[in-house]
Amino acid sequence: MKPFTTLTGVAAPLPIANVDTDKIIPARFLKTLTRTGLGKALFDGLRYDETGAERPDFVLNRAPFRRAEILIALDNFGCGSSREHAPWALADFGIRCVIAPSFADIFYNNCFKNGLLPVVLPREVCEQLMQDTELGSNARVTVDLERQVVVRANGEEIAFQVDAGRRNALLNGLDEIAETLTQDAAITRFETGRAVREPWRPAISLES
Repeated sequence: MKPFTTLTGVAAPLPIANVDTDKIIPARFLKTLTRTGLGKALFDGLRYDETGAERPDFVLNRAPFRRAEILIALDNFGCGSSREHAPWALADFGIRCVIAPSFADIFYNNCFKNGLLPVVLPREVCEQLMQDTELGSNARVTVDLERQVVVRANGEEIAFQVDAGRRNALLNGLDEIAETLTQDAAITRFETGRAVREPWRPAISLES
């Protein structure tokens, strides 16, 4: 998993509350088991019309937001059904951070598992950040996970909080498996000792 330390990029505004996972990635695209290729279907119902043509008024279809790396949304982002494809689609499009007043729990947890940073900020701050996006190509926001601050285009710093364990995992690019493997030596010592104490139990290998 790619480490997340400091990100400076174009921020796209999505001033909609209760954006559910079916809006993020509709169910018909869930047949794939891979994490790649889903960016094309991100927000499919909002980005494309019935013929498959782009809707010119949707934010991610307009410059400079086509290359957005940060998404600014409103309350309860990622609600609805549980689907890990939602953060997969965001990441495949190029978005690495979502800023919103609140997130649905499962979506919030899935973000960290897939290298995305969900940042919780008060609604009025999110609305200020959306106003900043009117600067067009200058609508760049910095998200510094090390210092836990969002830096607006005018230089103002806004603090946010992330669980220490999750922060460490993102900073070091560790998913759950990689975090487990950091304890490989301790696990091996335990299994070696257990084989002596309880020889009837099968051994566990982290190499398989």
